[in-house]
Amino acid sequence: MNQKWYNRVLKAIIRGVVIISKALFITEKPSVAAEFAKALKINGRKFDGYIESDKAVVTWCVGHLVTMSYPDKYDTKLKKWSLETLPFLPKLYKYEVIDGVKKQFNIVKSQLIREDIDRIYVCTDSGREGEYIYRLVDEMAGSPDKQKRRVWIDSQTEAEIIRGVKEAKDLSAYDNLSEAAYLRAKEDYLMGINFSRLLSLVYGKTVSNYLGKNYIVIAVGRVMSCVLGMVVQREREVREFVVTPFYKIIGNFSVDKDCSYEGEWKAVEGSKYFDSPLLYNEGGFITKETAEQLVEELRDASIDSKEYSNGKAYIESITKKKENKNAPLLFNLAEIQNECSKKFKINPEQTLSHIQALYEKKMLTYPRTDARVLSTAVAKEINMNINKLTNLNGNTEIKNIAEHILEKKWYANLAKTKYVDDSKITDHYAIIPTGEGLQNYSSLNDLQKKIYNLVLRRFLAIFYPPAIYSKVSVITKIQKERFFTSDKVCIELGYLEVLKPDRDSNERESTNMKFLSTLKKGQGVKLEDLIVKEGKTSPPKRFTTGSIIIAMENAGKLIEDEELREHIKGSGIGTSATRSGILTKLEKIEYIKSNNKTQVVMPTLLGEIIYDVVKNSIPTLLNPDLTASWEKGLTMVTQNEIDGNIYMDKLENYIIKNTDRVLQLNNGQRLKNNFDMVSGFYKS
Repeated sequence: MNQKWYNRVLKAIIRGVVIISKALFITEKPSVAAEFAKALKINGRKFDGYIESDKAVVTWCVGHLVTMSYPDKYDTKLKKWSLETLPFLPKLYKYEVIDGVKKQFNIVKSQLIREDIDRIYVCTDSGREGEYIYRLVDEMAGSPDKQKRRVWIDSQTEAEIIRGVKEAKDLSAYDNLSEAAYLRAKEDYLMGINFSRLLSLVYGKTVSNYLGKNYIVIAVGRVMSCVLGMVVQREREVREFVVTPFYKIIGNFSVDKDCSYEGEWKAVEGSKYFDSPLLYNEGGFITKETAEQLVEELRDASIDSKEYSNGKAYIESITKKKENKNAPLLFNLAEIQNECSKKFKINPEQTLSHIQALYEKKMLTYPRTDARVLSTAVAKEINMNINKLTNLNGNTEIKNIAEHILEKKWYANLAKTKYVDDSKITDHYAIIPTGEGLQNYSSLNDLQKKIYNLVLRRFLAIFYPPAIYSKVSVITKIQKERFFTSDKVCIELGYLEVLKPDRDSNERESTNMKFLSTLKKGQGVKLEDLIVKEGKTSPPKRFTTGSIIIAMENAGKLIEDEELREHIKGSGIGTSATRSGILTKLEKIEYIKSNNKTQVVMPTLLGEIIYDVVKNSIPTLLNPDLTASWEKGLTMVTQNEIDGNIYMDKLENYIIKNTDRVLQLNNGQRLKNNFDMVSGFYKS
């Protein structure tokens, strides 16, 4: 019992008042408050903005209740945008209650400062932003001196809520997370206000005049500008791409009239053309004439010779092997947003909305996670999740899969697999089904049901054996030149029975495979034909709303291979909680646009012009590696690896340096030339 509480109790005793202490639970939204009240059996009376029983009170925020004050609240002179007042770097930051939610803030505050409440359970979302939401409210309420504990949960199931309350740590254990949250907000605030004002004042008139508008504010943000840069740079790569033809040689070989196969020529070591400047790449020539010349040489050699060494085609080597392929890692938010963009053509914000709804129905674990693995603790009890899924009505196939896993006890050694790794989890483990809320399944809308089934299948697949492929590789040789043939078929489906890929990737039988397997090393084959086939280089793909989320997660690099992505993953651009919102904002201010049918993302003319302004003034804002390094710094603050003051000093110096740099520039005419270059691509 702290001294202030003791003094209050003493005064109450003197007044003859008996105080019955109560616990206060503060959640992020009313629906979550209802789940906490239900799980904790707080069967109290419902008041305006809170629920109260004889032992506890549950109240809620409605998202953010408090925000950072605009510069004019520091000094009314700052309401007018002026270069003389930049950079704006306050020593003490001001905050204020958001106008639209003042009523709920006052309700929450009144509960926080009640004399009969002696302990507070912070139940806002278990993440940096949820921490920030509560800390701001606590600060604006005067930081009441009471026992405060942090509830950290991975789902909204009754058991998880009870566990979270029971194991709640002192709020001070999350002070580093809180500091990182405040720093993130200050960083976005300072960069947004200083650089948006700076670039608008210096270049706003130039941009407005060019576009024939009255006045254009140039919106700049730490993450937003970087993502705009990714979209514009990719568009320009596509626009500037020049298709390059190259020429491959395909050989057709046979053993008899019923059995033939194709092989693709490659200039490997030993070839007449190994490392030749005549090559476009290992498998093709720059000119058709060179390819045709080799074709004629090989045809003549094969026809004229009866000896393998002189030109007759024969099997130089044949390799047969089996390959195991394990199920992919579990979904994090970025991966499922990408998957839904591809499969259902919905944007990341829509996916998050549906996933959040499934979380609030207790059907899925916490969605805003970067992890794609489970914790050791969760893995030990994972059979409970699987067991609950056997009660799923409305999807017999999933029910049978879950029963099969339990029957085979395939969950027993999960902790020893790649799907469990405590070192790859920061706040939350991967998105998985809780096995609860199944009564809601039949009432889900079609899209929610599809997304839930995606998560179900990805989860259940990790317990199944690997898929087994049989692979045959054949090298056919003519003189010094080699032709490569390979075929691969799935002989045991394993986890593919659960994931149900496209049929083409899952064929059990292959006529070509059977034939190739009968070939022998040293066996002679007949060269039926040699064909020169033209290939063409392909331009880079434009981002989709899903693939750009993956690129943001990997600091601007779009890595197609899912396993490789996981191996090299470091600090990304933004966080799982904010990435989809950044795309939405860029669309709202008309810097980018996305196609509803294809989800392809492209810049607008305004977006390209703003990109050129930023590139020619504060180019580092467009650097994904630098943007990711800011995020890495926040992670280091959270992990107590660097002091928050050091981070803040670095941030302020960055703003001062770049403000000074822009003020010394005189590049308006060059920008107009850039605008002219891009505007031609937008004329209808």
